[in-house]
Amino acid sequence: MSNPGKILMLTFVTFVTFSFAQAQEALISFGKSSSLDRALFKSKEKELPLLWKNVNTAPDTWHVEKDLLICTGKPIGVMRSEKQYENFILHIEWMHMEAGGNSGTFVWSNATPPEGGNLPNGVEVQMLELEWVNLNKRDGVTPPVAYVHGELFGVGGVTTVPDNPRGTRSKSIENRCKGKGEWNTYDVVCVDGVVKLSVNGKFVNGIAGASQKKGYICLESEGAPIHFRNIKIIELPAGVTSPEQIAPELK
Repeated sequence: MSNPGKILMLTFVTFVTFSFAQAQEALISFGKSSSLDRALFKSKEKELPLLWKNVNTAPDTWHVEKDLLICTGKPIGVMRSEKQYENFILHIEWMHMEAGGNSGTFVWSNATPPEGGNLPNGVEVQMLELEWVNLNKRDGVTPPVAYVHGELFGVGGVTTVPDNPRGTRSKSIENRCKGKGEWNTYDVVCVDGVVKLSVNGKFVNGIAGASQKKGYICLESEGAPIHFRNIKIIELPAGVTSPEQIAPELK
């Protein structure tokens, strides 16, 4: 290749790399955050927009379309909240667009995937489409149906104590999730290392004793398109948390 050609190619690669980095730095505004005082007493304190930062997905993995946050599912990775949260209530509605779709939300996460990995640590709140169990048989064995109804578990070295054990994971005691093309509602209460999960209007799962209890909230892209709407966080008063229980703060 001639020198002018090399220069042109180098310029193009630099531009693409810069554009990708810029897209990752750009914040997406979607959802609302409020204090407990505003939620209970409707004080004049304003709701604040939730800001999200692309961690390790493509520039076009996430976009806002009217009242929807749309995720293409590719590549596998996460988008994180701009700030950390300790004690809070997360309301989130989600809908898978393909049979067997996989996604989830991480709470109290470090939002930093390990080298060679795609997903960070934290407590995962699983969001699987109902057909996932039928499409992911191992040696002809279908995984437990509880797998697709809001399991909770620590990942990346974060440990938890399951309310309803399935190994180290906690399974929902009632199957309440809906399938492809239907909206699901999760209300996730996170306080002092305890997570309680309500699926479509009923509390059915929980964990306790999380080894990390302050960190980022991450939304997961994992191979299939998923839509989100009506994301809201109510921040609760802080608790007693040691430095070892807090994820490192990111810029």
